[in-house]
Amino acid sequence: MLVAIDAFPDSMIFKYENVTADDAPKIVYDMLFPRGPEGAKHTKVFINGSNFEMVEKVVEATQKAMKSAPWGNSIIVDPRGGYSTAAAAVAKTFGALMEKGLGTLEDKKVTVLAGTGPVGQTAARIYAAEKADVTITSRTLAKGQVIADKINAEVGTQRVKVVEVTKPEQTAEAIKDAEIILSAGAGGIQLLSKDDLSKAPKAKIVADINAIKPVGVEDLGSNDDSLELKPGVYGIGALAIGKLKIKTETEMIKRATTEPQGLFDYAIAYTIAKDAILKKLAKAAAK
Repeated sequence: MLVAIDAFPDSMIFKYENVTADDAPKIVYDMLFPRGPEGAKHTKVFINGSNFEMVEKVVEATQKAMKSAPWGNSIIVDPRGGYSTAAAAVAKTFGALMEKGLGTLEDKKVTVLAGTGPVGQTAARIYAAEKADVTITSRTLAKGQVIADKINAEVGTQRVKVVEVTKPEQTAEAIKDAEIILSAGAGGIQLLSKDDLSKAPKAKIVADINAIKPVGVEDLGSNDDSLELKPGVYGIGALAIGKLKIKTETEMIKRATTEPQGLFDYAIAYTIAKDAILKKLAKAAAK
């Protein structure tokens, strides 16, 4: 919401709270019909929220309502900034690989710590779509398996698996084969210690979305941007990811305002973030 206000400070924003899938069609119809197609085209729908399952249901109901109306509109989806954060995090790890001459994400082994959270499961989905082999960690194996199965079905592969991590000592097992490690946990919780990282001999890129101390990865600075944590291992901190996240979300909102209709979600966010990384790499190569 704040990013939308910053992007369009002169716009008028109406906020609806506790919206369910049953509420969504009423809001859509109230938005579209009273003002006609010319008036409605200046209004966009931004779906936020912290409950991923509810967000998905609201998005589905909103799209269905749009299709049943004579004209539709653009829908922006970024629950608690999770989609744009995940897109930026994956894009930054991709950029670090390319910058260090380590190739693309395809067939890379990735572990997403706290992989059932909003950012974690979205990042896992993007990594899998990029043909990486992904391990997500979960405190509950059953919950993690549901998410892994869902992502595999959506992507059309079997690239995502889940491991249970309920004790710190289980983290080392989860990352032992990982080339990329993304810590996607909540603020103020360390998920990866120096000792854990020492037990991941194949690790090349380590990233963290948590800027609240203690950060998710021990000794990783929030502003670190492909900084060498130890020989051959490069770290990306939360604020380095955050800069790209803000640019990504802002661009996603701006694009939605110029399009008459369409869904602007994590896939669009990743396209924007990855394009920004590719342009940066091309600019650096041209110097």
